[in-house]
Amino acid sequence: MTDKALTIETLCKDRGPIRVLSDITLHVAPGERVALLGHNGAGKSTLIKSILGLIPTDGGTIRIGAAAPGSAQARRDTAYLPEAVSFHPALTGREQLTLFARLSGERADVPGLLERVGLADALDRRIGTYSKGMRQRLGLAQVLLGKPRVALLDEPTSGLDPISRQDLYAIIDELAGQGAAVLIASHALTEVEARTDRIAILRKGVKVADDTLANLSALAGLPIRLRVRARENADALAARLGGNRVNGASVELLCSPADKMEALRRIAAMGEAVADLEMTPPKLEDLYRHYARETVQ
Repeated sequence: MTDKALTIETLCKDRGPIRVLSDITLHVAPGERVALLGHNGAGKSTLIKSILGLIPTDGGTIRIGAAAPGSAQARRDTAYLPEAVSFHPALTGREQLTLFARLSGERADVPGLLERVGLADALDRRIGTYSKGMRQRLGLAQVLLGKPRVALLDEPTSGLDPISRQDLYAIIDELAGQGAAVLIASHALTEVEARTDRIAILRKGVKVADDTLANLSALAGLPIRLRVRARENADALAARLGGNRVNGASVELLCSPADKMEALRRIAAMGEAVADLEMTPPKLEDLYRHYARETVQ
């Protein structure tokens, strides 16, 4: 028995003479939410298709629990939400989800699931009248069927308004709380920053980062941004701190994580000359830009 819901070991995939995935190793534990990031063409979709068993691979192994991709057990244990979901336009939301439940052999509270994803008022409308965001919600209801062991979400917030996005991440948290391993491929960095446990970054088919946000930040050594607002004389403050004037009354300076406490002591020693202080650690966008660079190995 494995303690990992999803295990990928040294996975390789070639497309003709081009290697699109190179020695990818990735483990996702039950209840863990992992963001899969990378530019277009980095290999995210190919990796997801490989996990689903939709395409053959050229080396390495994938296991959903102990099952191989594409096997009957793996299909039962895996839920998938693509970026562009497609359903029969003549069916209603209730009919479509009921059909999925019957095909999967699951007894499901279809009206309750549709209410959970915000489609209670549209469950008897034909899907052909649904907006893209509503179809995405219906796809999420399908993911909730059967309590999956692994949930693969490819750009899950595509087509959703801000409130719907918050609702979706609440459902993702619920899935993880029930023990599902959740892998989210996304370009929405600000969304996944606070809603995932780990970040994995692909660049040209190679995994260049895989850790918590805090650990990746420490490893990258990216600077912390300090913005100090002067009570009166910003020029004098800038001269003493060595930073740059911004917005007229503030001084901005960058320091390494190792130098943070020393910088704070210097600022505190200025006493009444300082009216306010803002400290901004590196964001996921900064880390992504760092690890996705060609020069980072």
